[in-house]
Amino acid sequence: MTKPSPTTRERIVAGAADMISRRGLNATSIRETAKHARAPLGSTYHYFPEGKQQLATEAVRLTGAWAARSLRKELEAGPVAGLRAFLDLWRGIVVDSDFRAGCPVLAVSIEEPPADETPTALAAVADVFTEWEGLLAGSLREHGAEPEQAAQLATLIVAAVEGTVAMCRAKRSTQPLDHTAAQLQALIVAAIRD
Repeated sequence: MTKPSPTTRERIVAGAADMISRRGLNATSIRETAKHARAPLGSTYHYFPEGKQQLATEAVRLTGAWAARSLRKELEAGPVAGLRAFLDLWRGIVVDSDFRAGCPVLAVSIEEPPADETPTALAAVADVFTEWEGLLAGSLREHGAEPEQAAQLATLIVAAVEGTVAMCRAKRSTQPLDHTAAQLQALIVAAIRD
């Protein structure tokens, strides 16, 4: 059975996520996203009448859901397996892109929002980070970590992985991922053993 081809809307959202992961939000335009997704410019405005913020919000949600699916699956084997899977997702992105792409969720989070509002894309980023933290914390608790320690360690994992992805891009090396993996794994093992 073959997988159905993505719709034009899905291609545009995936294209936006890819471009944001490489260039950041401010340097990603609707016009370039349409071209990157091989979609007519008019269809981009049709599917995203609210413009770039709506498209960025969808790109963040797509990335968040993609990572969460992998985390959920791998966390069934425990928090160490979940950590490895989370790191492997980002290792694949940075290596496959020759260190040109990172995490679009992080990219949107560091862009300066308008002074008088919280853009929907930034709110989506907060939701994604919260979901990732919740999945990790839940697994840590299920495997014996104290609730407060599980929550704190989950936040540390997400923050460390996101920062490590940025370091990998800057250094053009996966060494930061290897170092982070070793230390986070040790922290997880200590938390679930106590």
